[in-house]
Amino acid sequence: MRELPAGLEAQLAAGVTTLCRCWLLERTDAVKLGFTDHDRDLAFDGATFEALAGINSAEVTQSFGLAIDTTEIAGALQSEKIAESDLAAGLYDNAKLTLFLVDWSEVANRAVIFAGSVGEVSRGRVHFQAEMRGLAHALNQERGRVYSRGCDADLGDARCGIDLDLPEFKGTGTITAATSNRSFAASGLAAFVDGWFKSGKLVWATGANAGAAIEVKFHSNSGTTVRFELWETMPFDIEVGDTFTVTAGCDKALATCLDRFDNVANFRGFPYIPGNDALTSYANTGDVNDGSSRFG
Repeated sequence: MRELPAGLEAQLAAGVTTLCRCWLLERTDAVKLGFTDHDRDLAFDGATFEALAGINSAEVTQSFGLAIDTTEIAGALQSEKIAESDLAAGLYDNAKLTLFLVDWSEVANRAVIFAGSVGEVSRGRVHFQAEMRGLAHALNQERGRVYSRGCDADLGDARCGIDLDLPEFKGTGTITAATSNRSFAASGLAAFVDGWFKSGKLVWATGANAGAAIEVKFHSNSGTTVRFELWETMPFDIEVGDTFTVTAGCDKALATCLDRFDNVANFRGFPYIPGNDALTSYANTGDVNDGSSRFG
């Protein structure tokens, strides 16, 4: 059972209340923003909650157990704090969110009625809508080691050990032609073989998408033209002259780790783990079934 401050409990029990809602957002870049549906700014816990921000929320759905609590907030892109470019850049994706019920006549009388993070965000020309996910959502995320044939380290992290800043693994390109906001040709990368950057990370250095990072879906080098296709469409137009850095990709297979990176000593997968074919197979006359290794 949720315990409420005595003052807030008294407000709720009274016939007339002075209640409002306040939202505290902490973006992925550590910027904290406060909003309220009250008609004047409020301040508490070291944060100012901006009034008249055009923010509204749906009913909060909460349940017992480990089911994920959800709600939605929607608002107009009229607050100086909420810019379409920030939404497009993903700064609000997975941002922390706390929703308070507040007595605006005495802000000490308040209670947290929802805590979680921002999920999917959609936006139009003048408004946005965001899904709010409760704290139980974190329990759906993968934790710890995974037993699989592929490596579970990220290329370039401490467990992998590859230095992606080395020139053989990192390049700088300049857009020469763009067919869409996810497909383009580039110069400056002719020295890298076909497919070298597939599954690698591309980070925009200049242009409208500067600072955004995205995974490479396809990389080709025909000898005369270097082309890229990204897994997701960039929020803003890719223009000729935009520059980016891109690092080598890895499909997490043992052969790639050995042949491309000579790093098999740090391979974090289990390439010889039996698959479904082994689980469903049966013994045949002539098979070696003495318990020795299947791989010699």
